[in-house]
Amino acid sequence: MTHPVRVTAAVSKVLAALLEDPGAYRYGLDLMRASGHPSGTLYPILLRLQKAGWVETQWEEIDPVVAGRPARRYYKLTPDGLAAARTELAALRQQLDKAFGGVPKPELA
Repeated sequence: MTHPVRVTAAVSKVLAALLEDPGAYRYGLDLMRASGHPSGTLYPILLRLQKAGWVETQWEEIDPVVAGRPARRYYKLTPDGLAAARTELAALRQQLDKAFGGVPKPELA
């Protein structure tokens, strides 16, 4: 069962970060840097996107002792998520164009 996603400004920044390289798996710290969100904002968004079927995850296969750090969890847009992210961000840009009427507007990350 998928859950609907409300695309807020915070969610749009995460989607934009994932769209930078839609075929690549990205880990949390990388997404925090790209979106500008702290972990307490990022991970709930990623969980909602995962429940909606927009994001898939996988754990890094390493030996934490040998690597000297815990395994990372990686996130990537699903094909449905890729289409939805592009659609939602395009709609948001269109809304901003209408709202600002040609006036320079803030970037969507």
